[in-house]
Amino acid sequence: ILGMFSELKFPVPWGHVAAKAWGPPEGHPVLCLHGWLDNANTFDKLIPLLPRDCYYVAMDFSGHGLSSHRPAGSPYHFLDYVSDVRRVAAALQWRRFTLMGHSMGGSVAGMFCFLYPEMVDKLILLENLGFLLAPEDTEAWLKSKRMVIDRLLSLEAKQQTPKAHSPEAALQRLLEANRHLTAEGGAILLQRGATETPAGLVYNRDMRVRTQSRESFTVEQCVKLLQKIQDHVLIIVAQDGLLVPHKLDNRNHFVKALREAFMSTLKEQIQLVEVPGSHFVHLNEPEVVSGIISNFLTAQNARARL
Repeated sequence: ILGMFSELKFPVPWGHVAAKAWGPPEGHPVLCLHGWLDNANTFDKLIPLLPRDCYYVAMDFSGHGLSSHRPAGSPYHFLDYVSDVRRVAAALQWRRFTLMGHSMGGSVAGMFCFLYPEMVDKLILLENLGFLLAPEDTEAWLKSKRMVIDRLLSLEAKQQTPKAHSPEAALQRLLEANRHLTAEGGAILLQRGATETPAGLVYNRDMRVRTQSRESFTVEQCVKLLQKIQDHVLIIVAQDGLLVPHKLDNRNHFVKALREAFMSTLKEQIQLVEVPGSHFVHLNEPEVVSGIISNFLTAQNARARL
């Protein structure tokens, strides 16, 4: 039954990367990547509704969920998350697999796809277009890089012990920070995102994750990178999510240009679907997207047979 899952741990030089897996290990491999500050539980409601002959592995990025935090003094660079994916694929001995990413996990999946196109047979992006947008203004770009360093040093100077919260307060804080989450969805993320201590619940995530150094691109670079994609792409955008044009202000033209580039570059290889729901539609209302994803996973195409 796809509702049953097993816990996995992959050794890395600074500890381990944790993951959970559903389905038969000999099934078609699908690696699932969660969003920023989330964890592998983000796929708990969706995966049981997907094709049963696939082997789904949802990993916790370093510093998230049950994965080890990075060593002292290390910031979290965006490319480090891409390395996490490469390490897990190597540990599983997967040579070619499907990547499914939500939000930041979609950007990681996209970047992995551009670096290792031969390893990805299909790409599923939930509420993400596979890229992080570069600030167009040079000063804004410099400011963002400076902030990464300053925040890291400030966190190290404080060296605070993580605060404990009552289960209710921990959930409340999570919901306040994520207006797209339902209480049920928040509770599911919290199961893996916090640890019970005598003082209360303590969030598992590494505070340094907030100082993430991004790998961002201009629209022109994105268009060139799209040509690297060898196979089929499914993009699911929620109508009340984070990629709805009228809510994007100055990024509106970027999303529009990127969508057009996807269509003109990938043509019949791309499927872009808008669904009702919020940024966490795959967790809040998985049945809205499960049929679309299932059809995409089971559709046979010439490339996937190679």
